[in-house]
Amino acid sequence: MTYCVAMRLKAGLLFASDSRTNAGVDHIATFRKMSVFETPGERLITILNSGNLATTQSVISLLRERLAHDGPHLLNVPTMYAAAELVGRTLKEVVARDANDATLGQGVDFGANFLVGGQIRGEVPRLFHVYPQGNFLEATEDTPYFQIGESKYGKPIIDRVIRYDSSLSEATKCTLISFDSTIRSNLSVGLPLDVLLYQTDSFAPAAPHRVTHEDAYFNKLRRGWGEGLRRVFAKLPDEDWFSGQP
Repeated sequence: MTYCVAMRLKAGLLFASDSRTNAGVDHIATFRKMSVFETPGERLITILNSGNLATTQSVISLLRERLAHDGPHLLNVPTMYAAAELVGRTLKEVVARDANDATLGQGVDFGANFLVGGQIRGEVPRLFHVYPQGNFLEATEDTPYFQIGESKYGKPIIDRVIRYDSSLSEATKCTLISFDSTIRSNLSVGLPLDVLLYQTDSFAPAAPHRVTHEDAYFNKLRRGWGEGLRRVFAKLPDEDWFSGQP
């Protein structure tokens, strides 16, 4: 399993992903789920993935291999919409190839989800969720973020805090708390995390940050969040319809 979050805010874009994959409690491994395609000064495209590991690795590998070929690829498509379309088309190609093999397709879920976001010079930053069927949905000001993978534990904090005009600092803090809540409740999500921030119109080289068990800020944040929740909980009023009972 995995957990990935991407946000398209007025200030820019945020991408975050865990790195745990597992096929049972005795087979846990670490794989990066963030891929960056960039031409500094002209475009930055970031992809997060969840789902069947073989499918996601094949899709990313094909996208990278085709950078050197003629035809559309992620470093020459004219828009982010075209980039999302290309990822969806490549995903359908990989699933069709593997699922049609009779020796592989029995009882195997080849599905995968991708979050594709970035900015190409000449348009605003954009973010898309590409579904296993290859179709996709774009983030809006009303719905400025997407999650894929094990999303339910981290969703409440994002829903309560994040708005389109939230700062990247607020988004980072909220996202890390979201990951902490997910990690505490689900063993299939774990450190290290990869986090990438991008300021609108900066076209700066990508500089992902890896959050490990030794990350001082993440540990301070998770302690403060846990202690703060306990303090707020202790101040909430008790019920008045069960008085006198032990």
